[in-house]
Amino acid sequence: MRALKFVLIFVVVLAVLCTILVSSALFLVPKLQQNVAILVLGKGGEGHTAPDLTDTIMLTYLNTNNQSVKLLSLPRDIWIPEIRAKLNSAYHYGGFSMARDSVESVVGIPVDYTVVIDFSLFRDLIDGVGGIDVDVENSFVDEKYPIEGKENDLCDGDKMYKCRYETLTFVQGRQKMGGEFALKFVRSRNAIGDEGTDIAREKRQQKVISAVKEKVLSKNVILNPTVLKKILEITTSHLETDIDTNTLYSLARFIFGARDHITFLNIPEDKIKVSQGEKRHDYQYVFLPASGTWNEVQAWFTNQVQLPTILPKN
Repeated sequence: MRALKFVLIFVVVLAVLCTILVSSALFLVPKLQQNVAILVLGKGGEGHTAPDLTDTIMLTYLNTNNQSVKLLSLPRDIWIPEIRAKLNSAYHYGGFSMARDSVESVVGIPVDYTVVIDFSLFRDLIDGVGGIDVDVENSFVDEKYPIEGKENDLCDGDKMYKCRYETLTFVQGRQKMGGEFALKFVRSRNAIGDEGTDIAREKRQQKVISAVKEKVLSKNVILNPTVLKKILEITTSHLETDIDTNTLYSLARFIFGARDHITFLNIPEDKIKVSQGEKRHDYQYVFLPASGTWNEVQAWFTNQVQLPTILPKN
Protein backbone atom coordinates (compact mmCIF):
# COMPACT_ATOMS: atom_id res chain seq x y z
CA MET A 1 0.00 0.00 0.00
CA ARG A 2 1.22 3.47 -0.84
CA ALA A 3 1.77 6.06 1.84
CA LEU A 4 -1.44 7.48 3.23
CA LYS A 5 -2.75 10.94 2.54
CA PHE A 6 -0.94 13.52 4.65
CA VAL A 7 -2.56 16.95 4.80
CA LEU A 8 -0.91 19.15 7.40
CA ILE A 9 -3.02 22.14 8.35
CA PHE A 10 -1.65 22.14 11.92
CA VAL A 11 0.79 24.90 11.02
CA VAL A 12 -2.15 27.30 11.06
CA VAL A 13 -2.70 26.55 14.73
CA LEU A 14 1.04 26.96 15.31
CA ALA A 15 0.80 30.37 13.69
CA VAL A 16 -1.92 31.72 15.96
CA LEU A 17 -0.29 30.27 19.08
CA CYS A 18 3.04 31.89 18.23
CA THR A 19 1.27 35.14 17.42
CA ILE A 20 -0.30 35.19 20.87
CA LEU A 21 3.04 34.31 22.46
CA VAL A 22 5.22 36.91 20.81
CA SER A 23 2.65 39.63 21.43
CA SER A 24 2.80 38.83 25.15
CA ALA A 25 5.52 38.89 27.80
CA LEU A 26 7.18 35.47 27.77
CA PHE A 27 7.94 35.47 31.49
CA LEU A 28 4.25 35.99 32.29
CA VAL A 29 3.15 32.92 30.35
CA PRO A 30 2.87 29.79 32.53
CA LYS A 31 4.78 26.70 31.42
CA LEU A 32 2.91 23.67 30.16
CA GLN A 33 2.92 21.24 33.09
CA GLN A 34 1.85 17.98 31.43
CA ASN A 35 1.70 16.19 28.11
CA VAL A 36 -1.17 17.30 25.88
CA ALA A 37 -2.91 15.70 22.89
CA ILE A 38 -4.73 18.04 20.49
CA LEU A 39 -6.99 16.81 17.71
CA VAL A 40 -6.73 19.10 14.68
CA LEU A 41 -9.46 18.78 12.05
CA GLY A 42 -9.54 20.52 8.68
CA LYS A 43 -12.90 20.87 6.95
CA GLY A 44 -13.98 22.25 3.61
CA GLY A 45 -16.25 24.86 5.15
CA GLU A 46 -18.84 27.07 3.50
CA GLY A 47 -19.08 26.68 -0.27
CA HIS A 48 -18.03 23.03 -0.33
CA THR A 49 -20.32 20.11 -1.15
CA ALA A 50 -19.76 18.50 2.26
CA PRO A 51 -18.67 21.44 4.47
CA ASP A 52 -18.42 19.48 7.74
CA LEU A 53 -16.50 16.44 6.52
CA THR A 54 -13.00 16.63 7.97
CA ASP A 55 -10.60 15.44 5.28
CA THR A 56 -7.67 16.57 7.42
CA ILE A 57 -7.36 14.63 10.69
CA MET A 58 -4.25 15.08 12.76
CA LEU A 59 -3.38 14.23 16.33
CA THR A 60 -0.79 16.61 17.75
CA TYR A 61 1.09 15.37 20.80
CA LEU A 62 3.08 17.76 23.00
CA ASN A 63 5.60 15.93 25.21
CA THR A 64 6.85 18.06 28.09
CA ASN A 65 9.45 15.46 29.09
CA ASN A 66 11.58 15.91 25.98
CA GLN A 67 10.17 19.21 24.67
CA SER A 68 8.94 17.70 21.41
CA VAL A 69 5.87 17.87 19.20
CA LYS A 70 4.67 14.84 17.21
CA LEU A 71 2.01 15.19 14.52
CA LEU A 72 0.24 12.01 13.48
CA SER A 73 -1.76 12.22 10.25
CA LEU A 74 -4.79 9.91 10.29
CA PRO A 75 -6.37 8.79 6.99
CA ARG A 76 -9.89 10.08 6.50
CA ASP A 77 -11.00 6.65 5.21
CA ILE A 78 -10.43 4.78 8.50
CA TRP A 79 -13.61 2.84 9.27
CA ILE A 80 -15.16 3.50 12.70
CA PRO A 81 -17.59 0.66 13.55
CA GLU A 82 -19.19 2.58 16.43
CA ILE A 83 -20.63 5.16 14.04
CA ARG A 84 -20.76 2.91 10.97
CA ALA A 85 -18.92 5.52 8.94
CA LYS A 86 -15.47 6.78 8.01
CA LEU A 87 -13.38 8.81 10.42
CA ASN A 88 -13.91 12.00 8.43
CA SER A 89 -17.67 11.79 9.19
CA ALA A 90 -17.32 11.75 12.99
CA TYR A 91 -17.29 15.54 13.45
CA HIS A 92 -20.19 15.91 11.01
CA TYR A 93 -22.36 13.46 12.97
CA GLY A 94 -21.34 14.23 16.55
CA GLY A 95 -19.13 17.30 16.82
CA PHE A 96 -16.06 17.45 19.06
CA SER A 97 -17.15 14.56 21.27
CA MET A 98 -17.67 11.97 18.54
CA ALA A 99 -14.54 13.08 16.71
CA ARG A 100 -12.45 12.67 19.88
CA ASP A 101 -13.96 9.28 20.73
CA SER A 102 -13.35 8.00 17.22
CA VAL A 103 -9.71 9.08 17.16
CA GLU A 104 -9.11 7.67 20.64
CA SER A 105 -10.41 4.28 19.47
CA VAL A 106 -7.63 4.24 16.86
CA VAL A 107 -4.63 5.72 18.70
CA GLY A 108 -5.43 4.50 22.20
CA ILE A 109 -4.65 7.69 24.14
CA PRO A 110 -7.06 10.37 25.40
CA VAL A 111 -7.53 13.57 23.40
CA ASP A 112 -7.41 16.70 25.57
CA TYR A 113 -8.51 19.39 23.13
CA THR A 114 -9.96 19.77 19.65
CA VAL A 115 -9.38 22.41 16.99
CA VAL A 116 -11.46 22.67 13.80
CA ILE A 117 -10.24 24.83 10.91
CA ASP A 118 -11.76 25.41 7.49
CA PHE A 119 -9.48 25.23 4.46
CA SER A 120 -9.91 28.88 3.53
CA LEU A 121 -7.74 29.73 6.54
CA PHE A 122 -4.85 27.96 4.85
CA ARG A 123 -5.25 30.23 1.81
CA ASP A 124 -5.83 33.42 3.77
CA LEU A 125 -2.88 32.83 6.10
CA ILE A 126 -0.46 32.46 3.19
CA ASP A 127 -1.74 35.68 1.67
CA GLY A 128 -1.54 37.37 5.08
CA VAL A 129 2.22 36.72 5.36
CA GLY A 130 2.89 37.81 1.78
CA GLY A 131 3.05 34.41 0.09
CA ILE A 132 5.51 31.52 0.41
CA ASP A 133 8.44 30.13 -1.58
CA VAL A 134 7.98 26.51 -2.68
CA ASP A 135 10.22 24.12 -4.63
CA VAL A 136 8.09 22.37 -7.25
CA GLU A 137 9.88 19.04 -7.69
CA ASN A 138 8.25 17.99 -10.96
CA SER A 139 6.32 19.82 -13.66
CA PHE A 140 2.77 18.48 -14.06
CA VAL A 141 -0.67 19.30 -15.43
CA ASP A 142 -4.02 18.57 -13.78
CA GLU A 143 -6.86 18.91 -16.29
CA LYS A 144 -9.64 18.04 -13.83
CA TYR A 145 -9.24 20.37 -10.87
CA PRO A 146 -12.80 21.00 -9.56
CA ILE A 147 -14.07 24.58 -9.67
CA GLU A 148 -15.72 25.58 -6.41
CA GLY A 149 -19.44 26.19 -6.80
CA LYS A 150 -19.76 24.27 -10.07
CA GLU A 151 -20.09 20.79 -8.59
CA ASN A 152 -23.65 20.40 -9.91
CA ASP A 153 -23.39 22.49 -13.08
CA LEU A 154 -24.98 20.66 -16.04
CA CYS A 155 -22.57 22.39 -18.44
CA ASP A 156 -25.28 22.98 -21.08
CA GLY A 157 -25.67 19.27 -21.65
CA ASP A 158 -21.95 18.45 -22.00
CA LYS A 159 -21.76 14.80 -20.91
CA MET A 160 -18.10 15.25 -19.95
CA TYR A 161 -19.03 18.12 -17.58
CA LYS A 162 -15.90 20.01 -18.60
CA CYS A 163 -17.22 23.29 -17.20
CA ARG A 164 -16.87 21.86 -13.68
CA TYR A 165 -13.08 21.73 -13.97
CA GLU A 166 -10.10 23.93 -14.69
CA THR A 167 -6.64 22.99 -15.94
CA LEU A 168 -3.74 23.62 -13.58
CA THR A 169 -0.12 23.79 -14.73
CA PHE A 170 2.83 23.62 -12.34
CA VAL A 171 6.38 24.21 -13.56
CA GLN A 172 9.43 22.63 -11.94
CA GLY A 173 11.57 24.96 -9.84
CA ARG A 174 11.37 27.36 -6.92
CA GLN A 175 8.51 29.81 -7.12
CA LYS A 176 6.48 32.16 -4.97
CA MET A 177 2.90 31.08 -4.33
CA GLY A 178 -0.08 33.02 -3.10
CA GLY A 179 -2.72 31.35 -0.97
CA GLU A 180 -5.10 30.24 -3.74
CA PHE A 181 -2.33 28.78 -5.91
CA ALA A 182 -0.70 27.00 -2.95
CA LEU A 183 -4.06 25.48 -1.98
CA LYS A 184 -4.50 24.15 -5.50
CA PHE A 185 -0.94 22.81 -5.47
CA VAL A 186 -1.56 20.71 -2.36
CA ARG A 187 -5.08 19.58 -3.31
CA SER A 188 -4.45 18.61 -6.94
CA ARG A 189 -5.17 14.89 -7.39
CA ASN A 190 -5.79 14.25 -11.09
CA ALA A 191 -2.41 14.79 -12.74
CA ILE A 192 -1.27 12.17 -15.23
CA GLY A 193 1.66 10.06 -14.00
CA ASP A 194 3.39 9.98 -10.63
CA GLU A 195 2.14 13.41 -9.52
CA GLY A 196 -1.41 12.03 -9.56
CA THR A 197 -0.67 9.59 -6.74
CA ASP A 198 -1.41 10.03 -3.04
CA ILE A 199 2.28 9.83 -2.15
CA ALA A 200 3.14 12.70 -4.52
CA ARG A 201 0.29 14.74 -3.08
CA GLU A 202 1.58 14.01 0.40
CA LYS A 203 5.04 15.32 -0.54
CA ARG A 204 3.58 18.50 -1.99
CA GLN A 205 1.56 19.09 1.16
CA GLN A 206 4.67 18.67 3.31
CA LYS A 207 6.60 21.14 1.13
CA VAL A 208 3.92 23.80 1.47
CA ILE A 209 3.47 23.28 5.20
CA SER A 210 7.22 23.55 5.75
CA ALA A 211 7.27 26.75 3.70
CA VAL A 212 4.39 28.22 5.73
CA LYS A 213 6.09 27.30 9.00
CA GLU A 214 9.33 28.95 7.89
CA LYS A 215 7.54 32.12 6.82
CA VAL A 216 5.33 32.41 9.91
CA LEU A 217 8.27 31.90 12.27
CA SER A 218 10.64 34.20 10.36
CA LYS A 219 11.87 37.45 11.93
CA ASN A 220 10.08 39.46 9.25
CA VAL A 221 6.78 38.14 10.59
CA ILE A 222 7.48 37.60 14.29
CA LEU A 223 8.88 41.13 14.73
CA ASN A 224 6.19 42.84 12.66
CA PRO A 225 3.20 43.85 14.85
CA THR A 226 1.04 44.67 11.82
CA VAL A 227 1.52 41.23 10.28
CA LEU A 228 1.03 39.52 13.65
CA LYS A 229 -2.26 41.33 14.16
CA LYS A 230 -3.37 40.27 10.69
CA ILE A 231 -2.44 36.61 11.39
CA LEU A 232 -4.42 36.66 14.63
CA GLU A 233 -7.49 38.18 12.96
CA ILE A 234 -7.36 35.70 10.06
CA THR A 235 -6.91 32.69 12.30
CA THR A 236 -9.61 33.46 14.86
CA SER A 237 -12.14 34.05 12.08
CA HIS A 238 -11.67 30.51 10.75
CA LEU A 239 -11.11 28.53 13.94
CA GLU A 240 -13.34 26.64 16.39
CA THR A 241 -11.85 25.14 19.56
CA ASP A 242 -12.47 24.13 23.16
CA ILE A 243 -9.05 25.40 24.33
CA ASP A 244 -9.44 28.10 26.99
CA THR A 245 -7.36 31.28 26.86
CA ASN A 246 -4.97 30.43 29.70
CA THR A 247 -4.21 27.01 28.21
CA LEU A 248 -3.75 28.61 24.81
CA TYR A 249 -0.98 30.80 26.20
CA SER A 250 0.78 27.79 27.74
CA LEU A 251 0.49 25.84 24.49
CA ALA A 252 1.90 28.83 22.63
CA ARG A 253 4.94 29.02 24.87
CA PHE A 254 5.60 25.29 24.56
CA ILE A 255 5.18 25.06 20.77
CA PHE A 256 7.33 28.12 20.21
CA GLY A 257 10.08 26.58 22.34
CA ALA A 258 9.79 23.22 20.57
CA ARG A 259 9.60 24.65 17.05
CA ASP A 260 12.84 22.89 16.03
CA HIS A 261 11.65 19.54 17.40
CA ILE A 262 8.45 18.98 15.43
CA THR A 263 8.10 15.54 13.81
CA PHE A 264 5.50 14.40 11.28
CA LEU A 265 4.22 10.81 11.50
CA ASN A 266 2.13 8.44 9.37
CA ILE A 267 0.70 5.09 10.42
CA PRO A 268 3.11 2.45 9.04
CA GLU A 269 1.86 0.85 5.83
CA ASP A 270 2.11 -2.68 7.23
CA LYS A 271 -0.29 -1.87 10.07
CA ILE A 272 -3.23 -0.88 7.89
CA LYS A 273 -5.14 -2.50 5.03
CA VAL A 274 -7.77 -1.58 2.45
CA SER A 275 -11.29 -2.97 2.23
CA GLN A 276 -13.51 -2.22 -0.73
CA GLY A 277 -16.94 -3.38 -1.83
CA GLU A 278 -17.93 -5.13 1.40
CA LYS A 279 -21.52 -4.86 2.65
CA ARG A 280 -20.46 -4.44 6.30
CA HIS A 281 -18.66 -1.24 5.25
CA ASP A 282 -21.55 -0.08 3.08
CA TYR A 283 -19.51 -0.97 -0.03
CA GLN A 284 -17.14 1.92 0.60
CA TYR A 285 -13.37 2.18 0.18
CA VAL A 286 -12.10 2.09 3.78
CA PHE A 287 -8.95 1.52 5.84
CA LEU A 288 -8.87 -1.15 8.53
CA PRO A 289 -6.23 -2.34 11.04
CA ALA A 290 -4.13 -5.03 9.35
CA SER A 291 -4.15 -7.24 12.48
CA GLY A 292 -7.90 -6.96 13.04
CA THR A 293 -7.62 -4.49 15.94
CA TRP A 294 -5.84 -1.17 16.45
CA ASN A 295 -3.59 -2.64 19.18
CA GLU A 296 -0.44 -2.64 17.03
CA VAL A 297 -1.00 0.93 15.89
CA GLN A 298 -1.59 2.02 19.47
CA ALA A 299 1.63 0.34 20.65
CA TRP A 300 3.56 1.93 17.78
CA PHE A 301 2.18 5.41 18.52
CA THR A 302 2.86 5.04 22.24
CA ASN A 303 6.48 4.31 21.39
CA GLN A 304 6.70 7.23 18.95
CA VAL A 305 5.56 9.77 21.53
CA GLN A 306 7.69 8.05 24.20
CA LEU A 307 4.89 7.29 26.63
CA PRO A 308 4.93 4.54 29.25
CA THR A 309 3.29 1.34 28.02
CA ILE A 310 -0.49 1.67 28.20
CA LEU A 311 -3.30 -0.80 27.74
CA PRO A 312 -4.51 -0.53 24.12
CA LYS A 313 -8.07 0.36 23.22
CA ASN A 314 -9.74 -2.09 20.87
